[in-house]
Parts: sequence; C-alpha cells; structure tokens
Amino acid sequence: MNNSTGCLANATVCDGASCVVPDSNYNDILSVVLSAVLTILLALVMFSMGCNVEVKKFLGHIRRPWGICIGFLCQFGIMPLVGFILSVAFDILPIQAVVVLIMGCCPGGTASNILAYWVDGDMDLSVSMTTCSTLLALGMMPLCLLIYTKMWVDSGTIIIPYDNIGTSLVALVVPVSIGMFVNHKWPQKAKIILRIGSITGALLIVLIAVVGGILYQSAWVIAPKLWIVGTIFPVAGYSLGFFLARIAGQPWHRCRTVALETGMQNTQLCSTVVQLSFTHEQLNQVFTFPLIYSIFQLAFAAIFLGIYVVYKKRYGKNNKEFPESKDNETVSESSHYKVNEGFQPQEK
Repeated sequence: MNNSTGCLANATVCDGASCVVPDSNYNDILSVVLSAVLTILLALVMFSMGCNVEVKKFLGHIRRPWGICIGFLCQFGIMPLVGFILSVAFDILPIQAVVVLIMGCCPGGTASNILAYWVDGDMDLSVSMTTCSTLLALGMMPLCLLIYTKMWVDSGTIIIPYDNIGTSLVALVVPVSIGMFVNHKWPQKAKIILRIGSITGALLIVLIAVVGGILYQSAWVIAPKLWIVGTIFPVAGYSLGFFLARIAGQPWHRCRTVALETGMQNTQLCSTVVQLSFTHEQLNQVFTFPLIYSIFQLAFAAIFLGIYVVYKKRYGKNNKEFPESKDNETVSESSHYKVNEGFQPQEK
C-alpha cells in the first residue's frame, strides 16, 4: 500500500485517499461466469412471473393503457425531474449530476416484477409497464438526457447502449410470453412454477446484491452528498409513484405496482451507460452511484414489503378496507388477492 496516499500499490488512478484498483483476471472470469448464470436465472424467474400473467388481462392493459400512461409519466416525467432537483439542491459536481440524471432516465428494472408479486400487485400491469418503459427508453432516454443535462454537459457525449436495451427487452418479453402461454394452457402447473419462481426471484435479488459487492472490490471514497442523493432518490420515486397513481384514481394494488415500477430502476443499464460515456479517471467520481442506488432501492423496497406484510396479517384479506369506485369495477377482476394465487391451497 502507498502510505502517502493510502491507496494500494497497484492502483491506477489516485486522488488523495480515493483510488481505483484494476480488475484482476480472476474478477474478469468471475464476472463473465456469474453474468451468464444470473442471466439464465433471471430468465427462468421471469418465466415463472409470466405464469402469473393472464393473456386477456395483459392485452386489456395494452388496449386501455391508463395504468401504463401513469407509469410512463412517473418513469420518464417524475424520475428525471427528481434527479435534476436533487442534483441542483445538493450542488454536486457536474459529472455526478449527469450520472444521477442517467439513473433517473433509465427504464424500470425486472426486480420490480418480482417485488410486485410479493406485495400482491397487479402482475399484468407490472409486466406491461416494464416492457413498455424498456421499449420507450430507446427514444425517451436520449430526449430526457438532452433536456436535463445540457446545463452540465453536451448530451452528445453520453452513449446510449441501444443493444443492451434491446437485449433487456428480449430477456423480458420472451420468458414472460412463454410463462403466459403455460398459464393459459396448464393453469395448475403454472401455480407450481410460480411458487418456485417467486422464492427463487427473492433469493436472486439478494444474490445479485452480493455479487455486486464481490465484483467491485476497488477502494472508493465517494462524496457524502452522493450517498444522500442515492438514499432520497428511490424513496422519492416510490412515494411519488404511489401518490400519483392514487390521485389518478387507481386501485390500491395498482398504486403499489406503479410505486415499485417508478422507484425500481434498471441500474445495470445505468452502469453500462456510465462506463461507455466517461473516461477511466472520471469513473473514479461516479461509478459507484448506480451501486448506491441499487442498495437503497432494494432496502426501501424490502421495508415497503415488510410494512405491507404486517398490514395484511393485521387486517387480513378484507377488500372492504379500501373500497374502490365504480370506475374500477372492470379492473377488480385483476385484484391482487385473486391474481396472486401461487401460495393458495389447492382446491380438492
């Protein structure tokens, strides 16, 4: 270790106590192997989530996309705006502000589909929102970045990985579509797959967090302001998404779904954009922000889930607790208590 700077001897970029250590060959091999394994596991989990989606109800959201439109407004309206406000309010460095905005402009992550199941959300809406936000990100990410980052940087320097977005879209649509087909043809078998997949999905979220810690062992010293922004950002997304959906007259289970879809961003895509857009020296100041956001979006989602589980145990499955208006009678069939039957006992 270099005693004068506090950095390791093999550090390539040093700035005081902040340094970046080059990846070892072991980390490169581990990264490739684990990425492949996690991709396969994620595809299997999304297949099981598709087993909880009904074709008729999914197409109903596409034909009458009121819920999707609310999600679109939250995803590409609220999140970039919140990122901009936080960047200005905390007066972070221009390059750090750009990374915060990149995070805010990313589409929803697939982890939101898993968590939507556990909070008895509208799975049909969750999958349709994730699919549409990923598809629309091809155009909305460059547009939002052009609008919000021009006070700090030329938006042309930010590289949008369209191939990664396309891959994410395929990795979502294909397994979910197969799961929907299985649910349509063999509903009882779909319930069994759902039980296994929902538990696997929860474990996968934890595994991804652990793998992230293993793969990024470099010694980083990040400005406290970024930690604060990374803490507030996902909470603001969850809260504003929930309240906007409720103001729009959506049922409570859809409000929970929209909240998760809003705050749960595709952090892997953000990391890719950051790596493609900045130099090795610049990454020293910003690269861990996607990891910080990922940690807190999962932490607060877990708290959200815990509160809901406690509430459900206390009040039980009483739909009268939150009576819906007549306008929502058409969507009551997709009620969370009716849809999420993966752990319901088999009827004899």
